Amino acid sequence: MSWNPALSHDSPDAVSADAIETLIIPRARDLGGFEVRRALPAPKRQMVGPFIFFDHMGPVEFLTGSGIDVRPHPHIGLATVTYLFQGEFQHRDSLGSNQMIRPGEVNWMVAGSGVTHSERTSVETRAGGPHGLFGIQTWVGLPEAAEEMGATFEHQGRDALPLIEDGGVSL
Repeated sequence: MSWNPALSHDSPDAVSADAIETLIIPRARDLGGFEVRRALPAPKRQMVGPFIFFDHMGPVEFLTGSGIDVRPHPHIGLATVTYLFQGEFQHRDSLGSNQMIRPGEVNWMVAGSGVTHSERTSVETRAGGPHGLFGIQTWVGLPEAAEEMGATFEHQGRDALPLIEDGGVSL
């Protein structure tokens, strides 16, 4: 897996350097055969707004038969937002959710008082030949009043999300 070594990560020039408050260098974390780069928390920046973790996955290419296997694990008192730019994987949780996530879609899982979930490359995707994955997962700290709410899972397909285009840029 590569973070894209073709991109320059040189320091900015003296003028733009004054505008930078904190430079965060993500740390690699192994999730059981799959590596993500975690930008938050960082030594000098524990949170950005409500975001307590920010994970960057890929871009990575998997051989036929392989993929991600983030085994079932619990969460409490937070929510996750997952967005993919490339590839797909299957989300399953203790609420009974069983959802594929694909590029342009969003999964929003609120752990609240507790949920267990997994994220894995589906059997169909593994069998379909080499495949890639590239995405982000942010972890949102819930307000104290919501930490004990019941867990929920919501999936929004590509068509449900707004598209803003301006100046040759799509968001």
